[in-house]
Amino acid sequence: MTSASKTSTPAPEAEAPVIDMAELATRLAARREALGAPLDLPRNKGNRRTASKRALLEAIEAAGGKW
Repeated sequence: MTSASKTSTPAPEAEAPVIDMAELATRLAARREALGAPLDLPRNKGNRRTASKRALLEAIEAAGGKW
């Protein structure tokens, strides 16, 4: 069983667009700079996180992960 759409077909491999992530990052940084936007946006403070989300993030941090 697959969860693929029954009404659409995937594009042939030759037609599928390929995104170069390094080039995309460069283009996005240039656009942000042109707009005068800060390159490093502030992180969400998380003041309204649920207890389960806080527990998940604490478990990730305890395991040595960085979210």
